[in-house]
Amino acid sequence: MVFSSTLFLFWFLPVVLIGYYLCGKKAKNYWLLLASLFFYSWGEPKYVLLMFTLIVINYICGLLLARDHNRYLLCATVIFNLGILGYFKYFNFLMETVNAVLSLIGGQTVSLNQIALPIGISFFTFQIMSYVIDVYRGTVPPQKSLAKLALYISLFPQLIAGPIVRYSDVAAQIDERNVTLGGIYTGAVRFMIGLSKKVLLSNQMAAIADAAFIQSDPPALLAWMGAVAYALQIYFDFSGYSDMAIGLGKLFGFDFLENFNYPYISSSVKEFWRRWHISLSSWFRDYLYIPLGGSHCSREKTYRNLLIVFSMTGLWHGASWNFVVWGLWHGAFLILERVLGNRFRMPKWLGHIYTMLVVLIGWVFFRADTLGQAAVYLRSMAGNPLEGALYSLSHLDREKVFFFALSLIFCLPAGKWINSRLGETSRSFAQTARDTALAAVFFVTILYVVSSGFNPFIYFRF
Repeated sequence: MVFSSTLFLFWFLPVVLIGYYLCGKKAKNYWLLLASLFFYSWGEPKYVLLMFTLIVINYICGLLLARDHNRYLLCATVIFNLGILGYFKYFNFLMETVNAVLSLIGGQTVSLNQIALPIGISFFTFQIMSYVIDVYRGTVPPQKSLAKLALYISLFPQLIAGPIVRYSDVAAQIDERNVTLGGIYTGAVRFMIGLSKKVLLSNQMAAIADAAFIQSDPPALLAWMGAVAYALQIYFDFSGYSDMAIGLGKLFGFDFLENFNYPYISSSVKEFWRRWHISLSSWFRDYLYIPLGGSHCSREKTYRNLLIVFSMTGLWHGASWNFVVWGLWHGAFLILERVLGNRFRMPKWLGHIYTMLVVLIGWVFFRADTLGQAAVYLRSMAGNPLEGALYSLSHLDREKVFFFALSLIFCLPAGKWINSRLGETSRSFAQTARDTALAAVFFVTILYVVSSGFNPFIYFRF
């Protein structure tokens, strides 16, 4: 059940909201927990038991770790969580790699059934681990209510695609939160913006990207169009989902942290990762990079730490060598920027071009099915852009050109600029203009939701 589906928009969400606002104060958490479990079971009924088992085991371990800060128990708990994640997400990848090696040396390959990937397991596993680690560190008290811990892990706005919400950020809100008219308005606006980004921009860019990546050897111009379209698709797909999650959280009285901050205006790869998927990059920083020694060690170990973190970042996104290469690609440029440091300072505009080239090439590895396909696609991008130009442009109609242009504009802080200009007018006029424009965009979005069956969602597979 995705947020941009008619089932969610016209049935599930209205019923849950009405029930939530009618519930008494003590019943609100139980209502949200039941709604969240139903939401997850709609797509993955057999894996609700898996998620609940993880919750119970980590609940018990959290209580034990709070009583006795036993390092071995923490290690066992983390290994258990990573083992579950590894089995469901990486076992197929491991066996495919083993079979590939066996084929090269003339051995007999192993035939095994494919293991299905539970939706959102990467997100809720990382949340569970952050909880037990923080309890061990003493930065948060253990949650003594199993129902409240289950609500934290399974809360449907951020369950299947983040942002990765830390227990410390919502612990007080689980116990006590208020729903105000102002919060409902802010949440509804944020949700509508996110839905519009997903449906009107991401989905349109997906059609262009698919047309390019489906070809074995696309013309150079089409290859560049596809790479840029995919960069826009994944940004509006995931940032749109994060906007919807933040907006939904506000409807229920929760305040989730921001997950994106216009990453495509970055002028370095380091800045890009401060702006892209903030909840994931900060998770790896606090729970892997810093424990490894971070940058407070020798230069060689710092570089090692960066490569470890970004190889894990790649693997977190998917069980494929493409994702590992994508992570190492970013890690290599982070190291390069550290090596050069202040010795090579480029103008901001040139830094922006450099960063976007690095990011675009990285997205090719991310989007391609295999390393071989990625290599062929990059070779196509290096070709003559005039060859096959008419054929490349034939993949664009007026609608796609329009949304392509909008996507390029709104991946930049155009909305902030518009708001600042409106802020210079009267407050009532600015508010009316914003609300009218948003209502019109939301109406068009709903029309697209109802009429279109094309509704891909990239981060479901993570």
